[in-house]
Formats: sequence, C-alpha cells, structure tokens
Amino acid sequence: MSYSEKEALKQLPVASRWPKFSCKGEYDHMELIDYIDGLLINLPSIPDYWITARLNTELKGHASIWHTEMKEIHGTRNWPWWKSQIIQKYSNGT
Repeated sequence: MSYSEKEALKQLPVASRWPKFSCKGEYDHMELIDYIDGLLINLPSIPDYWITARLNTELKGHASIWHTEMKEIHGTRNWPWWKSQIIQKYSNGT
C-alpha cells in the first residue's frame, strides 16, 4: 500500500457514516452514489477496490441480494461500472 493510499484510508469515513441503500426510498440510491462520488473527488488517492468492497456493507435488503447476484455473474468490477448498474437498475423504481 502506498503512502498516499495509507493517508487516504485514515481520512475515509467509517462505514456507519455512509448512507445505506435499501431500495426503500425512490432516490436513496442517488444519495449513496453522490456520497461515493464526493469521496472520490475529495480523496482521489482512494483505490477503487476500497469503494467497491464497501458496497456489500452499504447495500441492504433487496439491493444487497442484487449486488451479490451481480458479483456472481460479472465478477469484480470497478466503481464506474457499479454506479452505472445501480442507476440502470434503480432509477426507474424497479
């Protein structure tokens, strides 16, 4: 792990401060997406895999099941891919 990654990790908020996505609110997926995008802007040295690994913790209920199924089908993917998939799946209320 590089020095900049170690410093970014120290600044990364604990999981309890991240918004959760449960599919219960019409736009709660956008709250999580905006939060993660903000982190990446403010802490650009955060490795992508730290964000994608945290998704399991932040997704609840049906969203967690969907995420697990997508990982089984598509394997490890980066944050832009997951962001696109979340928007595609949940922006129309399905």
